[in-house]
Amino acid sequence: MRTALSAATVLLLGFSAIGSAHAQTAIDAASDLARSLDGMAIVSDDTYISALESDAAAGRPLALWQLGTMYENGEGVDKDPVKAFGYFSQIAIQHADTAPKGLEADIVARSFVKLGDYYRVGAPEVGLRQSDSEYHRMLLHAATYFGDAEAQYRVGLLYQSESGLGQSPTLSARWLQSAASKGHCLAQARLGDLLFNGMESYPPRQAEGLVWLNIAHNTCLGTVEQAEADEMLNRAMSVATSDVRAAAVSMASSGQVSSSEF
Repeated sequence: MRTALSAATVLLLGFSAIGSAHAQTAIDAASDLARSLDGMAIVSDDTYISALESDAAAGRPLALWQLGTMYENGEGVDKDPVKAFGYFSQIAIQHADTAPKGLEADIVARSFVKLGDYYRVGAPEVGLRQSDSEYHRMLLHAATYFGDAEAQYRVGLLYQSESGLGQSPTLSARWLQSAASKGHCLAQARLGDLLFNGMESYPPRQAEGLVWLNIAHNTCLGTVEQAEADEMLNRAMSVATSDVRAAAVSMASSGQVSSSEF
């Protein structure tokens, strides 16, 4: 059971949560807000949801995102993909040009990624046909305008396939590096894998690849992505020569990898 709060109080607490942890994103704050209200048993979930809906009706991204994820996952409400899609769509439509570095920019960017997922697989329940072009358009807006790491990671992968955005290992490496520099551990791993193995006309840079794979190992440690990242690292380590390993150690200690050009 959740505490009953006015819409204004819910919003205020949401922004207080953001301000109390400088490294936190607005998405994290929305999730933390929901968790912090659990156990403060005053009245029902319905009142909490009603407060969120009031803020959502005013177009506030934090409330729209929270409701979208609740209906998407069936958290505190019955799972409803139509309502979830509606809330994510409202964020994207109403806030597509919000300031890229603004307080709620991460919520808007991630909403574009969410919408992209609907287009990637199609969503008959909301009358949405599968569309690669719309999926790509949503990702590219989140990646280019907002600089969203998850979107940049996915764009990087799409440049590794002709069925994606067309095979371009150089563009793939650039997009993966953008996400990797933001701490996206699978982007770090995929960048390392690409550099270590090369791709057709793109020659391998094994030492540099090994550095990124080790960075990914440390970043992914203890997360659900660890197994995937470590698989790429172990595969590279099984064939890396002593010279490549030594060069990777030297490169990592000198910081050369951070200034690489693709």
